[in-house]
Amino acid sequence: MFTIEQLGSWSKTVEFAVTRDRIAAYAAATNDPTPTHADGTVAPPVFAVVPGFGVMAEATLGVAPPEAASRILHGQHDIHITRPIVPGDLLRCRAQVIGVHARSSGVVVTTLLETTGGDGDPVNEQYFTGFFRGATHSGDAGRTAPEHRADPQASAGAPDLTIIQEIDADQPRRYAEASGDFMPIHLDDAFARKAGLPGVIVHGLCTMAFTSHALAGAGDPARLRRLAVRFSAPAFPGHAITTNAWRTGKHRYCFETVADGGTQVIKDGLAEYTA
Repeated sequence: MFTIEQLGSWSKTVEFAVTRDRIAAYAAATNDPTPTHADGTVAPPVFAVVPGFGVMAEATLGVAPPEAASRILHGQHDIHITRPIVPGDLLRCRAQVIGVHARSSGVVVTTLLETTGGDGDPVNEQYFTGFFRGATHSGDAGRTAPEHRADPQASAGAPDLTIIQEIDADQPRRYAEASGDFMPIHLDDAFARKAGLPGVIVHGLCTMAFTSHALAGAGDPARLRRLAVRFSAPAFPGHAITTNAWRTGKHRYCFETVADGGTQVIKDGLAEYTA
């Protein structure tokens, strides 16, 4: 059974000092072509996951029984951005599990990650949805992440933007080193196969980072204020991905990403920009 007594309780607060080198390393690990990201002037939008990744993972796994921990998959991620992260920021991150919900094929755990600046100013909020395959739980507690599905009719026509990107063979290793996410399904082929996968898979957040700069044609990444995705299948090293985006408002796009062969790896994508 999952532990629901911790729902709504904040974790410890961790601090993270942002440097130009750390930003540039993350940009390089995600093949980000944006000049201000590559030189470390401003952080890419999905770099937001790096400062609080550990405390977010600890909170999520803290409500799960030990035997379920190895079966976790990243189901969704939703970043609400108040301002970009820049070198010199001293960020403070804390997390709380806000929901545990039983499903027919597993259990969904939703965790809220809050990041603030040195003066307590809001920087971003993130909703991490973890899916524990095959796990069981009786009943539902708390809430799920905010909805971000678009009207199916929004993507019925030709996309307004199509970008093809190549994922390098060593992308998982490079992303692990830059992000601090060393889960073995991304690095150990034998472990990944034991977990039921055909081999190592690309980090979902790495794929999400790819989409953030694929959408640069939709708006300046520095003006991005929300980026949300549902991970529907893993992407693999050495493959190409194609992101199609449709404009659904003046500063709003829905998008999806497919891999070689047409497998959808991201669906229900949402990007919102300031004016």
